[in-house]
Amino acid sequence: MTNSAARPRVLAVSLRHGHHFSKTPSLSIRLLTGLGVAGDAHMGETVKHRSRVRKDPTQPNLRQVHLMHAELFDELRAKGFAVQPSDLGENVTTSGIDLLALPTGTRLHLGATAVVEVTGLRNPCVQIDDFQEGLMPVTLDTGAGGNLIRKAGIMSIVLADGDVRPGDAVRVELPGEPHQPLQPV
Repeated sequence: MTNSAARPRVLAVSLRHGHHFSKTPSLSIRLLTGLGVAGDAHMGETVKHRSRVRKDPTQPNLRQVHLMHAELFDELRAKGFAVQPSDLGENVTTSGIDLLALPTGTRLHLGATAVVEVTGLRNPCVQIDDFQEGLMPVTLDTGAGGNLIRKAGIMSIVLADGDVRPGDAVRVELPGEPHQPLQPV
C-alpha cells in the first residue's frame, strides 16, 4: 500500500470556490464532517458535480474530497505533460501511498484529526484533455484481463473535522475483510 522509501504524507492541499477544473494551492484546508472541504465548490451532503446535479441533485455526495498520488505527476511528466499538484482538480495530493490499491471503505487519517473514508475512483472526464490535449488517455491504463485502470485519483467523504496541511502524516486504516476493490463514483 505504501512506498517503503517514503512515509505516507500530504504533499499539497488545494480548493476552489467556483466550478473550475484546476484548484488553487493553499497552505491548509479545513475538512468538515459530512460536507467536504470548507469553501470548495464540491462541498456538501449531496452531489455538486454539475453533470451529477443535472441527473439527480438528491444523490449523496461521495466525492467530497478528491485525493491524488504525486507519483502520478512523475509518471505524466515522464510522458511529456506539465502537471503539478492542484492542476487536475484534487484537494489533497499525497506521497508515499498507493491510493489506487486501497479498498473501498479505507479510512485515511490526515494530520492531527481529519479522517476521510474512501468511496471510490475518480472517473476521468474530457476536461482532462481540455486542460492538456492527450492527457486523458495517459490517466487510463489496461490491466490484467483487459480491465480499465483509472489513475486520476480517489474520492472520499469526511468522517472527522480537521485541518490538513502539506507535510502532514497520512495513516491508513483498512476496513475489515473481505476488501472491496475501488469502483468509479
